[in-house]
Amino acid sequence: MVDLSRALEIAAATHTGMVRSHNEDTIGSDPGIGLAVLADGMGGYNAGEVASGIAVALITKQTRELLSRLATAGGAPHERQGIAAEILGDAISHANSSIFQAASSQPQYSGMGTTLVVALLADNFINVAHVGDSRLYRLRDDALVQLTRDHSLLQEQIDSGMISREMARRSQNKNLVTRAVGIEPVVEPEIHSFEVWEGDTYLLCSDGLNDMVEDDDIHLTLTSLQANLPLAANQLVQMANDNGGRDNVSVILVQVRKPFPASPGLLGRLKNWFGKNGD
Repeated sequence: MVDLSRALEIAAATHTGMVRSHNEDTIGSDPGIGLAVLADGMGGYNAGEVASGIAVALITKQTRELLSRLATAGGAPHERQGIAAEILGDAISHANSSIFQAASSQPQYSGMGTTLVVALLADNFINVAHVGDSRLYRLRDDALVQLTRDHSLLQEQIDSGMISREMARRSQNKNLVTRAVGIEPVVEPEIHSFEVWEGDTYLLCSDGLNDMVEDDDIHLTLTSLQANLPLAANQLVQMANDNGGRDNVSVILVQVRKPFPASPGLLGRLKNWFGKNGD
């Protein structure tokens, strides 16, 4: 299998925060296949961390297995741009079913679920799937842009003009999501693809970061520390805790060191293979 770790650097950090007794966030990454997964669990007792753990484990496992099978079929893991949305959609659907079944069959897990943001990089693109209010930002040429749109009541109120973004910062309804993994038998992730530039830095985060740290401060930290990605990840978590740390906080940073284009001629065979095996 082709290793993307020379093209990508990934650093991550997670913390319980200053108020919660345990961490319901789960993070996972694999620079070799260009994958980063972050889940923010919800539910009573330890159910939230169970849901987020299931989501990250299953999505990571299924993505690795599928990319390995694609490579065996005559392609390479980084030559998958055309089917990335299908890979992400299938993996999230599998995780959703597993969490929903566990919650339905075991009373202690009733009602558990998780928000989710996943990035899969391929052929100089980043493919992003998200459910709920876990986010992905891009730092490019000193500009920080939020690439995901929260699935939340607060975002719907902003979109409808009921409240301003400044009012939203002070709202008490920040945690009311309108979509989550594992709550219903079927979930619809929002999936988009964006062209990648050399030097880009991508931030995946739970709402424990952006609820506690202003985007301007996130921007300043990433700009100042992008040469030291592990330090930048830890600093973002520390800033959330310094500002009160009212929730678990998790971040994954992905930096593009060099281009990773697909080789010509093989993408069609991968699409055909996926179509035949997806029937």
